[in-house]
Amino acid sequence: MINYQKLLFHLEQRGRKRFNPKFTLQKEDYPFIIRIAAYFLNDEAKCNELEMDLNKGILLTGPIGIGKTTWFQLIQEITVANQKFYYTTCRNVTFEFIQNGYEVIHKYSRGDIHTFSPKNICFDDLGTENNFKYFGNECNVMTEVILSRYDLYISHGIKTYITTNLSAPEIEKFYTKRVRSRLREMMNVLSVPAESKDKRE
Repeated sequence: MINYQKLLFHLEQRGRKRFNPKFTLQKEDYPFIIRIAAYFLNDEAKCNELEMDLNKGILLTGPIGIGKTTWFQLIQEITVANQKFYYTTCRNVTFEFIQNGYEVIHKYSRGDIHTFSPKNICFDDLGTENNFKYFGNECNVMTEVILSRYDLYISHGIKTYITTNLSAPEIEKFYTKRVRSRLREMMNVLSVPAESKDKRE
């Protein structure tokens, strides 16, 4: 049985080594960190208690600067083997698209990703990227990636993790109603309250 108080202490110590000697986890964030940790440690009993579906990915939404990226980076270090994931940012994906075109969408969305192990991927900061043109054709890269990864989820159970500052209506506005619907189906949605404080202030 996992002692989550000890785990939080361990993550805080890792944060101080990795990010800043004064790094701390805020108590108001514990419920979200514990949910993510239980998921990536495959703690089935805890996930059932917290209504986290281990067969789905995670969509973590919340205000700017509350620590979403940091939580994923710390928990990546303790993730059990079958939940391991590759980490990238949505901006990096779109910059790759500028250089390499539509092959980048295939790179992140096909089921036989030879260059990545594992196939589960975390896309950080959805909404910070822009639409880009490739040989005159404009493409919303992340829309195409998400829709393709939905197909992978349905056919092979491959998971996707996303962090974003966008609300559900904003996701629908920028990425279409279809994307919003697919995200709800393929992910556990964790929404950090809008009043949460920016840790960078």
